Amino acid sequence: MSKFLTSNLKGGNGPNIVKSFTLQTKGGEVIQESITSNVSEDVITLEFQKTDGTLITQIIDFRNEVRILKALVLGEEERGQSLYQVMCFVTKFIKGDFISSDAMAKLRQKNPSTIRIPEEDKGKEAFIMTSWVHLNRSMAISRHLTTVCSEALDATYIRDVDLKAWAELPGSSISNLEAATEKFPDTLTSRCSEVTSLWAPCLCSLETCVGWYPCGLKYCKGKQGDSSAAVQTNYRCGIKTCRKCSQFTYYVRQKQLCLWDE
Repeated sequence: MSKFLTSNLKGGNGPNIVKSFTLQTKGGEVIQESITSNVSEDVITLEFQKTDGTLITQIIDFRNEVRILKALVLGEEERGQSLYQVMCFVTKFIKGDFISSDAMAKLRQKNPSTIRIPEEDKGKEAFIMTSWVHLNRSMAISRHLTTVCSEALDATYIRDVDLKAWAELPGSSISNLEAATEKFPDTLTSRCSEVTSLWAPCLCSLETCVGWYPCGLKYCKGKQGDSSAAVQTNYRCGIKTCRKCSQFTYYVRQKQLCLWDE
């Protein structure tokens, strides 16, 4: 049973509600995770730092059905890399894969020091990125991109299939969406793990897992009223928690930017 209750999801808690959690990864590592809910913007931000120093930030923009996953990866300075590099991966958010910003803001937490373990493992989803995003034209995708991915000016990635899906949303157009992107060279097929030269372009692969997050609401059955004629109803009584991994494959201009994929 989840240690979180929805407090009947009534009332408001202000524009930014931050909650911190302790969770155990599948490999047994214990890490801290924070989830910020901004109801007025209809955005949820989830953030944690892996034991290798990688900082993962995931933003769910519910209004535009956009998920932004930002990875800050520490560099290998002894191999000529910079102190760190930042990549952003922009994909269409699937409704129902995370509880709403309003529901997240109204959760109340029991036993905050408890180590969280997800109830369901959603496995790994592969994303083959096809284009770069020009952040100065990215408002058509999500207005949060310019702020969140400012350090990934040349390393923000997107898929054609998601552009086409967003184009179906009210007020969107495929021309505006495509104008914010630039396709990768279509002749490149070599994985970075297959390339020997550090300065050759290649297809990089980065995998990251969100080890625990509220992926849905739970409903309980109860009776409304005290008489024998009381009506059976369903009410929100908790949350369901999940784990999910994402593997991103994308173009890099030189293998030097993808030394972990060897």
